[in-house]
This record gives sequence, structure tokens and C-alpha cells, in this order.
Amino acid sequence: MTLSGADAEQLACQYLQARGLVHVASNVRYPFGELDLVMRDNDYWVFVEVKYRTHQGFGGAMAAVSPQKIQRLRRAASHYLQLHQIDAPCRCDVLAIDNQEFQWLKDAF
Repeated sequence: MTLSGADAEQLACQYLQARGLVHVASNVRYPFGELDLVMRDNDYWVFVEVKYRTHQGFGGAMAAVSPQKIQRLRRAASHYLQLHQIDAPCRCDVLAIDNQEFQWLKDAF
């Protein structure tokens, strides 16, 4: 089964909500980066990068998170916190979906 990027993000959101996280926002875009999902995990603000692959070629979904992507995500998360005047602990997670298998890496970077 092949999913669109939006479908994969929705599936990721449902997966994380089933594990206790609360959805705040999706697809927050800035000129310098995008936040796929913004969620809350108790006191933590969680910025989630969702990666989806239909097969394990080239290392699968988790391997698709490049250093440049990490830098853009960090910058976007920092901007989000400043823009919304949030002074709370935060982390950046990666949720990789290879076919229908989920791999959730908390505090990935």
C-alpha cells in the first residue's frame, strides 16, 4: 500500500496519539523549514519529523533524515517556540514508517 505524504503524517499522528501524545498542529511551514507535526507529551513540546518509505531501499525511512533536514527542523522548531512565546522543555522526534512498520525515535537530535 502506497501512502501520500499527508496520509503518512495522518497515520503518524494517530500512532502517536494512541501512545498518549496530544496533537497541536500539522504542516507548520516557514520559508526555512517545515514542522510535520507539533505535539505535546505531558510538559514537553514535541516536533515530529515523519518519514515514509514503501521499501527498505537506500536504508529505509529512518536513513532519509539528512543533516540538512535536521538543521531546518531545529530552526523551524526554535522559531515556533519564539513565535508562540513558549518557554517549556521540547524535543525533536522522528517517526519512520517503512510500509506499515513504525519506528519512533524519541529525542532524535
